Amino acid sequence: MKDSHGRTIDYLRISLTDRCNFRCIYCMPEEGVCSMGHDEILRIEEIERLVRVAAGLGIRSVRLTGGEPLVRKGVVDLVDAITGMPGIENVSMTTNGVLLPAMIDDLKAAGLSRVNISLDTLDAEQFRAVTRVGRLEDTLAGIDAALAAGLSPVKVNAVTVRSLNQDFLAFAKLSLDRPLHVRFIEYMPVGNTEEAGGTGWGKADVIPSEELIDIISEQARAAGLPALVPAAKASKPVGWGPARYFEFPGAQGTVGFISPLSRHFCSECNRLRVTADGKVRPCLFSDDEYDVRTPLREGDDGAVRDVLLAALGAKPDEHHDKVGTERGMSQIGG
Repeated sequence: MKDSHGRTIDYLRISLTDRCNFRCIYCMPEEGVCSMGHDEILRIEEIERLVRVAAGLGIRSVRLTGGEPLVRKGVVDLVDAITGMPGIENVSMTTNGVLLPAMIDDLKAAGLSRVNISLDTLDAEQFRAVTRVGRLEDTLAGIDAALAAGLSPVKVNAVTVRSLNQDFLAFAKLSLDRPLHVRFIEYMPVGNTEEAGGTGWGKADVIPSEELIDIISEQARAAGLPALVPAAKASKPVGWGPARYFEFPGAQGTVGFISPLSRHFCSECNRLRVTADGKVRPCLFSDDEYDVRTPLREGDDGAVRDVLLAALGAKPDEHHDKVGTERGMSQIGG
C-alpha cells in the first residue's frame, strides 16, 4: 500500500485492550481508565478478520499493544492465528513484561517473533512511583524470560524525561553483556496527562536525542568505557521502526534513539494504528479516526477494506509538532 505521500504502509499496530496491570502516571489515573465494555472492544475473531483483510492490502508486520496486551484473554490464540495468515511475516508485541515469565513459552510456540519491553527507570523506588503499582524486579524478570526463550530481538523501550533524572548510562550498559537492544524514546506529550493523574511534565522535559547521545558518551568515558559509535549493519536489530542505532564497541546489543520531536521521521512512516474499540488512526498525533468495528460486525470485508484505504489516504505528511491528543496512550496503543 502507498499513501498519498508515496510512503509504503506495511505495518499495523493493534491495541488489544485499554486495560493494564500498571497505572503509569503519564498514561492513566491511579484508579485506572473507565474501561470499555466487552461489546465496545474488538473481539478476538474480529481482530483476526481485520488482519486478514489488511494483509490482503499489503500489511506484512503486526504489533500487538495495549494498555497491556497480555491481560487480554485469548492473546496467545490470536498470535497463533495471525502468524499463520498468508502475507503476514512478523508478529511482535509491546508489553511491560510482568506476565511474560508465565506466558513466554506459549507465546513463542504460537509464533511471537519479537518483543519490546517498556521500562522507564532502573531505580526500584522511582519505578514504583512512575507505575504506581509495579515492581522493577517483575519487569526485569520479563526481560530475562524473553531472552531465555530465544526471542530476537528483545528491545527495552525507555521514555526519557528530564524531570525523572534517569540513569541513562545504566540503561545503555544493559546492552554490553547480553543481546539487549535499549532504545531511548523522546517523551511525547500525547493525551491529557492531567487526566492521567498529572505529571507536571512539559516541553522542557523533552531530551533531544542528540543531547542524550552526548550525555551517555560523556558518562561512558568518565566510567572508563568507550563512547557510543554508530552500530554496524550486522549489529542492528531487525525491526520496522525509526530508531537510529549505536553501540559500545564489542557489546552484544545496541543502544537506539527514537526522536519523534527533535528529528522527525514522518517521511519514513510505514504504519496505521487500530484502537481497542475498532478505530483506525492514520497518525499517533492525529485525532482523526475511522470506524472499522461496524463493518467488521456486519461481516462486510469490502467495507473493512474501504475503511483501511480511507485511513491510508488521510495520513498526514507529518505531525507538525502537534501537542496532546484527545485520547491517551493507553487508548491509542502507542
